Amino acid sequence: MKKIFAFTIFICCIILGGCTLVEKDDAKNILYVYNWGDYVDPETLKIFEEETGIHVVYDTYDTNESMYPRIKEGAIHYDVICPSDYMIQKMIANNLLQPLDFEKLPNAKKYIGEKFFEQSRAFDPDNKFSVPYCWGTVGIVYNTSLVKDEVDSWKILWDEKYRNEILMQDSARDALMVPLKIMGKSLNETDKEVLEKARDMLIEQKPLVQAYVVDEVKDKMISGEAAIAVVFSGEALMIMLENPDTDFVVPKEGTNFWIDSWVITRDAENVDNAHKFIDFMCRPDIAVTNFDYLGYSTPNIAVQELEEDEDYKNSPVAFPDPAVYENQETYIYLGEEMDRFYNRQWMRVKVE
Repeated sequence: MKKIFAFTIFICCIILGGCTLVEKDDAKNILYVYNWGDYVDPETLKIFEEETGIHVVYDTYDTNESMYPRIKEGAIHYDVICPSDYMIQKMIANNLLQPLDFEKLPNAKKYIGEKFFEQSRAFDPDNKFSVPYCWGTVGIVYNTSLVKDEVDSWKILWDEKYRNEILMQDSARDALMVPLKIMGKSLNETDKEVLEKARDMLIEQKPLVQAYVVDEVKDKMISGEAAIAVVFSGEALMIMLENPDTDFVVPKEGTNFWIDSWVITRDAENVDNAHKFIDFMCRPDIAVTNFDYLGYSTPNIAVQELEEDEDYKNSPVAFPDPAVYENQETYIYLGEEMDRFYNRQWMRVKVE
């Protein structure tokens, strides 16, 4: 297909003349974005294109781990991506990102809350490479008509009475985090014996698990296909709005306080356009539109005041009490060896 397209352009240039110059100009009005699935309101992309004349080529991924090799291999030169905290740290360490020019990001400087830049220093020490986009926690969403027990601990995910009614995250870090927290350990644990114990706890739990999921968790919990699930807080908000029989809790043992942020890749070919896009996403009206679509908490300090939907504006999930921040950790990059070790433990769980 690409060969046919190239040949057509070649013929066009011969017939019309001057086509090469037009093609070069068009190339300046493009932006390659690589983001999580269903993680931006498509309408905002249309607005960006209409306002700037920049065409957005938009691809998606489902995990940080599936995104990383595509960026590292450089088969496609994406300009803007939106990794999570620890993955940003890994990409910085491996020279896959370029510093941002904050003079080109006035909305980011004005509207992104300082506490989120402070939190980001755990993985971007000098706040040079990233602008926070969404944040949240990981917790348990449960169907109150099916779960009559008090839900305040990760331990309920090992309760035999919920056999085949439990959904777990299909992710090494997010899955192993649960038993680590039950054991009172850090979600950034590096002791291999402790991690093997966490793995064994997940293997023990596996007969109770209906499925290991990513995006499917929302549909399953909304439809009542499962009773209890490990979810990101933004997903919980959407589930609760669609299914009033559901509720969300951050377990008492603690959890992950995560931040996903916009970054520009080292090999980006449209750097000015990338800055325009990131700053556009930080504009309050656009941030509200995205928040309404996603349900994920936003670091944009203007959003809650502008939000018109009372269910969103007053949601303790989207805008939690400051106490929620206590006893939480942010994932950090633990190095290539530990990355491989975590992934091996998770694969053991999947194949057992």
